[in-house]
Amino acid sequence: MRFPLPGQLIDVGGHRLHLSATGEGPVVVFDAAIGGSSISWTMVTPHVTRFARACVYDRAGFGWSDAGPMPRTAGRIADELRVLLNRSGEKPPYVLVGHSFGGLVMRIFAKRYPDVSAGLVLVDPAQPEDWLHPGGRELERLRRGALLCRFGARASRVGVARVVSALVGRGALTPAWSIARWFTGGELRADDQWVLGPMLKLPLEARAPLRSFWTQPRFFEALGSQIETMRTSSAETLDAAVGGFGDLPLVTITQANPGEHRMRQQTALAALSTRGRHVIAEKSGHWIPLDEPEVVSDAIRDVLSS
Repeated sequence: MRFPLPGQLIDVGGHRLHLSATGEGPVVVFDAAIGGSSISWTMVTPHVTRFARACVYDRAGFGWSDAGPMPRTAGRIADELRVLLNRSGEKPPYVLVGHSFGGLVMRIFAKRYPDVSAGLVLVDPAQPEDWLHPGGRELERLRRGALLCRFGARASRVGVARVVSALVGRGALTPAWSIARWFTGGELRADDQWVLGPMLKLPLEARAPLRSFWTQPRFFEALGSQIETMRTSSAETLDAAVGGFGDLPLVTITQANPGEHRMRQQTALAALSTRGRHVIAEKSGHWIPLDEPEVVSDAIRDVLSS
């Protein structure tokens, strides 16, 4: 691979996952948003390594990891993460941190493997209730997301994705978007440019490998599978919610101005633990790990002190 491997590749049963660990102390494990990778935690880990050991990894198909078996449901991902941690030598128990889709994975992990789970920090997590029986708007988001991933995989195989990535790297966003829009037959819309927002918040040195990952068919295939199986992942997460989390320390963090519906969901999520707490990131949008990384690290510290 063109960019150096930050950590190690560990076989989890026919494919390898990338795990990078820094710092000393209790082990904190991070899982990213639905299209994110280990790079998504670049702004958070320097805060965490002051008091704990930060373990970031890439789900199969993402970052430096190999492609993995399909379908890519949250339950399958949680089970692969358990194998990864077991074979890595990182000593449990673990504080589990999940952002958005990663919140589904970590909720399932904590319930399936309570003996190695010390606490949960859920960063603006996806809410399984919204995706189990999605309405028209959510169904359209799933349809378009899966379709664009199919276009992305095809663009990666014929070299178009590399051209678009190079243009983005030079700051030529308009021609890059024009080529991508042409290749998708107009399916890519102007309001889809929000997907570049998180990347532009990262340090420059983190953006180049991220652009490279977005030129790999395995990335789009894994992402597309995660999108297509959101209802299955939601059902797996709700099954894991039965009976709650007991007294497992839990902090759930919400972006600023979430609205009444989201506030009710997050309050209910915190109530799944007798030691649950709900925090608002007052200066953040959905990408709290990039907008206010210290809010995430403070929540991790609180869970560890519990």
